[in-house]
Amino acid sequence: MKVYFEFIFIINFLLDFMLLYGTKKVLKLNKKIYRLLFGSTIGSLTTFLLFIELSNIELLILKTIISSAIILVSFGKNNYLKNLFYFYLISIILGGTIYLFDLNSNYYFNFLILLTVSPIIIYLIVKELIAYKNTYSNKYEVLIYIKNKKYSLEGFIDTGNRVESLIKKEPVILVNLKIPAKNVIYVPFKTLDNEGVISCIRPDKVLVGNKEFNHCLIGLAKDKFQIDGVNCILPNKFKEEL
Repeated sequence: MKVYFEFIFIINFLLDFMLLYGTKKVLKLNKKIYRLLFGSTIGSLTTFLLFIELSNIELLILKTIISSAIILVSFGKNNYLKNLFYFYLISIILGGTIYLFDLNSNYYFNFLILLTVSPIIIYLIVKELIAYKNTYSNKYEVLIYIKNKKYSLEGFIDTGNRVESLIKKEPVILVNLKIPAKNVIYVPFKTLDNEGVISCIRPDKVLVGNKEFNHCLIGLAKDKFQIDGVNCILPNKFKEEL
């Protein structure tokens, strides 16, 4: 079957544009669409490689150069390696997923499937990557020091945790721990479906990642947290400093 060069060029252009747009959405890059269109045009130049006899190594080198040019043109040099990584990641997942389809020998039918299925696959990939980044970018190693004891926890910043003491307005870190304490501070809280008073204690020091927080309280939560591996809910106020 005869396959026209222009047809392959357009398919490559559309696929590259979808991959670049998916990368832009995952990384929340504020880049103009015309830059993605320009990058997609450069990516489509790989179509010419079909008519050149190259060894596997030469082909790999040329594709690497072209993909590097695509990222530089589309997103600039800032965070270049990170942008390139996510571009490759989405490309590999898309390619691996499409490989699962038992495509026939009809090239035009295969291209039709690519154009139909690829946007759906990329949408699902982007959705999952964004959810993953939003979850794990808010996770931190937390060290709490109380009365010469150190508690090592896995913390998660919850924008809904706005509990703070009434007078000093100290934010409250919620933990699933049984910590013996004499000087208990009772802090009222209110959520959409619940309200009450939580028992809090004042720590000697709190480290979240490499950042030290001294003006905060430790709230002894009774209910277990629903986030896997998390035993410490950090207040929304911490997000501004981390």
